[in-house]
Amino acid sequence: MSPSPLFRPLAALVMATGLALGGCGGATTAIAPSAPVGAVEAIPRAQGPFVAAANPLAVEAGMKVLNAGGSAVDAAVAVQAVLGLVEPQSSGLGGGAFMMLYDASTGEVTSYDGRETAPSSATPELFYENGRPLPFMDAVLSGRSTGAPGAVAMLAMAQKDHGKLAWRDLFGEAERLATDGFTVSPRLASMIAASRGQGRTRWANAYFTKADGTRYVAGDQLRNPEYARTVRELADGGAEGFYTGRIAREIAETVAMEPRPGALTAADIAAYQPIERGALCRPYRVYVICVPPPPSSGVAVLQLLAMAERTPDIDKGENSVEAWAAFGQMQRLMYADRDRYVGDPGFVRVPVQGMLDPDYVASRAALAPGLTGAAQPGTPPGGVFTGEDATREPAGTSHMVIVDAEGNAVSMTTTVESVFGSGRMAAGFFLNNQLTDFSFNPERPDGGAAANAVAAGKRPRSSMSPVIILDREGRLVGALGSPGGPSILAYNTKALIAVLDWGLPVQAAFDLPNLVARGDGFGADTSRFPQDQREGLAARGIVLEPNASETSGLHGGVWRRGANGWGWDGGADDRREGVARVN
Repeated sequence: MSPSPLFRPLAALVMATGLALGGCGGATTAIAPSAPVGAVEAIPRAQGPFVAAANPLAVEAGMKVLNAGGSAVDAAVAVQAVLGLVEPQSSGLGGGAFMMLYDASTGEVTSYDGRETAPSSATPELFYENGRPLPFMDAVLSGRSTGAPGAVAMLAMAQKDHGKLAWRDLFGEAERLATDGFTVSPRLASMIAASRGQGRTRWANAYFTKADGTRYVAGDQLRNPEYARTVRELADGGAEGFYTGRIAREIAETVAMEPRPGALTAADIAAYQPIERGALCRPYRVYVICVPPPPSSGVAVLQLLAMAERTPDIDKGENSVEAWAAFGQMQRLMYADRDRYVGDPGFVRVPVQGMLDPDYVASRAALAPGLTGAAQPGTPPGGVFTGEDATREPAGTSHMVIVDAEGNAVSMTTTVESVFGSGRMAAGFFLNNQLTDFSFNPERPDGGAAANAVAAGKRPRSSMSPVIILDREGRLVGALGSPGGPSILAYNTKALIAVLDWGLPVQAAFDLPNLVARGDGFGADTSRFPQDQREGLAARGIVLEPNASETSGLHGGVWRRGANGWGWDGGADDRREGVARVN
């Protein structure tokens, strides 16, 4: 195969490391994902239908599209439309997303950036008041926190490029559920029951309070006629209608309301443009891992994997204290670099190649065993030393993986940023608070700028890092991703190591304990670690505390040989309510 422009950088890189990309069609000789390194066999091409997402109703919507002959991207549109209704605490039409796409017919891997953008009037002091940064929750609940939403425009761009069905035919399930009602899930009910925050704004109270004055609880039927109207208009008018018509005007009007009105205008929304950015791919063991480039933090996942590949303790497996200790220490180094250098490449120079430079990665990995506290950022080749970061990323994200009958695959992480976003609603959906993903402190005392400082039209840095996994022939092996705020990077890498290095079934890999080491602490699912592992880690100075960030919600699958032949080994994180289905 002569690599396409999108795939050529990957081909060059892989060939330089002794791996070669072969053809994409038919059976070929390749490494079996479940086989030991060195074993070869003929592997049939990975193909669907396969859908993994955070709510069974959304999975059903995606499966219906695939069974009607739709593509993976077609199904992603339907899944997102339903998730925005039934899991509004995590994602929606008012939010943003990153999509990784594998095209089975060409072997191309690319990414679509649907990250929100700051208003044209935004300044680095967006979240300042009286000369100091606002308290974080005050900023979240303000109109200032909402950026121009990008998920719808991104999906429309990808669907125009890779869709098979008509756009207007992808919203039927979402409209039906919004009109007839859907059953409130236990997780949504727990968010509705919160006593403060975004679930208690005047918009949320109006939506989540029944006629008798009580709140909706698990098992209740919740209807959203405004959402039904919106998806009907979106189906008929396309993304252009969303960004230039009634919906955009309602978003801008809601943002302009008290408290602390924002400056996002209908013109800002109409000006929004998604970006196709290509793919950032690197070899890992006998595989190739592809993630989105900045402003996604996919480069940090690749850096952490590169350090892991140079660390023998990782090979000791999921029951090894040494493996978990090494994983935690390397995270400290990864997060220090990510927090210092990654931002919107349209505004700052992100040293992607330097962060992945083999000599630099080796030097960072060598520091891990001796770390006794928070790591300092390194100086990767090409790195511009920017200001210390002051970014907080709360909970409110979802992930989906879809593979269609032709073997095209989507791995997409989608978000409204915090739980119910800003807590404000327009046109039946919650608005994002994505701009609080910028650093509240735009510069350090000596005047150095933060890479993730606010600027007009800028996209905030994101931890969302959807993953596509290829084999050494450049063929699809799997896809995965997770919500989790900054912990996404730890969650995704844990899952990749558990599946690809430790050989675990996907569900078992997702359900492993999480360990997140950013700064000087170690957050974890402490109850999931066996007592002997907790004690062994503590003896190494790694004292586990409950993880303060959003729990993982890993979804995805790997094409593997099972008892009944080749098929999808899928998983949906048991910390959420999702499912993975093959029919």
